[in-house]
Amino acid sequence: MRVISFFGAAVVSVMMLITSCDSTTNEIGTSLTDKVDHLEITSSTYYATSRSVEVPSVVSRSATGYLGRIIDPETGARITGDFMTQFNCPEKYTLQKIDSIASRDADGQVYADSCEVRLFYTKFYGDSLSTMKVTLYELERPMLENTNYYSDFDPLEQGFVRADGIKKNQTYTLVNTNEKKSKKKSDNYVDNICVRLNEPYTDRNGKVYNNFGTFVLQNYYNHHEYFKNSYEFAKHILPGFFFKVTGGLGSMAYISIPQLNIYYRKYINKLDSTAMGLTLFNGTEEILQTTTITNDHVAISTLVEDESCTYIKSPSGIFTEVTLPVDEIIKGHENDTINTAKITFNRINNENWSKYSLPASSTLLMLECDSLTTFFEKGNIPNSKRSFLTTYNSSTNSYVFSNIEALIRAMYKAKTNGLKSDPQWVAKHPNWNKVTLVPVSTSTTTSSNTTIVTGVTNDMSLTSTRLAGGRTPIAINVIYSKFK
Repeated sequence: MRVISFFGAAVVSVMMLITSCDSTTNEIGTSLTDKVDHLEITSSTYYATSRSVEVPSVVSRSATGYLGRIIDPETGARITGDFMTQFNCPEKYTLQKIDSIASRDADGQVYADSCEVRLFYTKFYGDSLSTMKVTLYELERPMLENTNYYSDFDPLEQGFVRADGIKKNQTYTLVNTNEKKSKKKSDNYVDNICVRLNEPYTDRNGKVYNNFGTFVLQNYYNHHEYFKNSYEFAKHILPGFFFKVTGGLGSMAYISIPQLNIYYRKYINKLDSTAMGLTLFNGTEEILQTTTITNDHVAISTLVEDESCTYIKSPSGIFTEVTLPVDEIIKGHENDTINTAKITFNRINNENWSKYSLPASSTLLMLECDSLTTFFEKGNIPNSKRSFLTTYNSSTNSYVFSNIEALIRAMYKAKTNGLKSDPQWVAKHPNWNKVTLVPVSTSTTTSSNTTIVTGVTNDMSLTSTRLAGGRTPIAINVIYSKFK
């Protein structure tokens, strides 16, 4: 422990106050100087321990879906991402008047010339030339908005897929060699995976349509109430689609916008000239999207058993658990003020780097172990008291939590109060001084040049981080202050 002189810095503050408060110069100067003379600042270093823990699944809900299958270069294990999405029907959704639709059958019924689902992505991992195969399944019923779905949830296994509904296989490459080069060069082109739904479609009542798009159009004109909002749309028209990887290896697409496109011909003037019309439905943050992750648990277990370091791997996979030396930090300082308690997690660089090495987690959340489930299920926001955010610092190759003083105080208080009523409290609460480091994605908003975190979800992207820890203790630097 060392004692730090605080007098010099305090004198500057005192002089500033003297300059700005002429009427009470003598009194303020004397009172503050007396306090500074009796203020003692000390610092100590303590050590936390850490270990890797396997996390089979996490709450899976984000604006991005993950579709593909890759080999983790660190473990040689396969990671598969399957993707479910519903589609948003805006409350003011309208189509043009039925008289302006030129696509009509012999009975005068409107129909769609074609229909497709496009999965637009802005990022991907792996080889864009890898040949992949996906199967699109129509859901039987909507997934529930008030239910938390985890990353191991499989709509097929849980009976959410319509047995006699759409089942369409599609082979693709992310580079999309089937798209015209001229179209891909346009400024508004976004890479996508396209699944066309132009085969005959049979609805739940046994009625047959020439394709799925025709089913949607005819229901709009015959049952406009089904398009009142997203809830009615999902209930009566389209509960959603599940995209399951059924072949291929080498790429993972980060789906930003799923889109259902329906094309038809429409009249554009009194001369009966026609043009192609389009109506579309997007997957958005307002409706439900989930990713189902399949990991190799044998490979995960091998990393968890490695005590030379700890790991953080997403999606799901591995988190790092840290035991904080709460008793040691408080002992002898029960009446002192803890000014700061800083803990740094140093990253260990990959020994064998390749262009396919998984990136480090960009953002970590520290929270109490026993809050791991409820935090994400309730959609909580870090409060810098019991939960903290930090981002990866590439210049220091580390993650720094600059002050977890409030958490240490809260843990100590919970233990002290618990022991008053139950001598076995610690045994019943083995995680009382433990936190978990979780890779997360955040959403933010900016107001008056201030950025505010508005949402935190489990990071479902491909990341891998190795931290110094395990058998190596992790330093916590604590600064106290007290009046002599």
